[in-house]
Amino acid sequence: IPLVALTRGFVSNLYNYQIKHVDLILPNLPKSFNGVTVAQISDIHAGSLYNSNAVKKGIDLLLAQKPDMIFFTGDLVNDFAQEMDAYLPLFNKLTASLGIFSILGNHDYGDYHFNRFHFNNKCTLTKEQNLLHVKETHRKLGWQLLLNESREISLNNEKITLIGVENWGANNPYNYGDLDLAMSSVDPSSPVNLLLSHDPSHWRAEILPKYPMIDVTFSGHTHGGQFGFSNSEYQWSPIQYAYREWAGLYQEKHQSLYVNVGFGYLDYPSRVGILPEITIFHLKSKV
Repeated sequence: IPLVALTRGFVSNLYNYQIKHVDLILPNLPKSFNGVTVAQISDIHAGSLYNSNAVKKGIDLLLAQKPDMIFFTGDLVNDFAQEMDAYLPLFNKLTASLGIFSILGNHDYGDYHFNRFHFNNKCTLTKEQNLLHVKETHRKLGWQLLLNESREISLNNEKITLIGVENWGANNPYNYGDLDLAMSSVDPSSPVNLLLSHDPSHWRAEILPKYPMIDVTFSGHTHGGQFGFSNSEYQWSPIQYAYREWAGLYQEKHQSLYVNVGFGYLDYPSRVGILPEITIFHLKSKV
C-alpha cells in the first residue's frame, strides 16, 4: 500500500497546487490594511522541479488570487543558484501592489554541498559566489530580500512592519539568522509586526520567549513531510516527531505561526496526502 501511494504521489501530486485561505485576526491592524490579502509560497527547490508547464499553472493559480503582497519563506534552490535560471521567466511574472518579500532558507546557503565536498562538477562557483548568485536571483525577480532587517509597509499613511531573518533553526548547525539585529530597527509603536523565518522551530525557541510584539510568523521548511494526512479537523505526518509545529496555523496566546508545506519538493519526488501549497491570508482587525 505505501508503495502504491508513493508511486501515485510521484505521478499526480507533485504539481497539484492547493489554494488555502486563512483569516488572520489582528486586533491592532490599521484600518487601511483591513481586508488586505497576502500570498505565501515557500520551498520552491528549483533543482527538483522538472515540469515547467505545471509550475506555470501554479504561478497562474497564485496570480488569479490577486494578492496585495507576496511572501516567499526560503529555499529557492537545493544547492546551486543556477538551478533557478530556467525558472526565472516563470517566477518573474509574480506581482503584488504592496511588494514581494523574501528570505533565505537552509538550502540556499549551499552548506549541504560545499561544506561536504572540496570540489564539485555541478557548479563552477565558490560557496560565497554561489550565495551571492542566489541573492542576485531574488533581485532579478524583483523580490525584496530581507537579511536580518525590517521594512515598513505603508498604505494610506498607515503602517505595519515586516521583518525577515536569515535561516535559524533550533537544531541546525548552520545558523545565520539574527533576530535581535532584525528587530533593532522596528518602531516600538508599530501596531502590527509580521515575521518571515524559514524554520518553524525558531518560533518556540526564540520568538515566543523574547519577542511578544511579533504578531505572526510565516515559515516553511518542513514540507509537511511530503507524506501524511490532512483535513480541517486532523493532520498527521512522520515529520511531526521532528517538528512540533509542521503544517498550518498555530497559536500561543496572542501570537501566531503559519507553516506552509511548500511549493516544490525535495529528495523523493512524491507527495502523498500533503499537497503543494499556496496560502492566501486575509488580514482582518476582528472576526
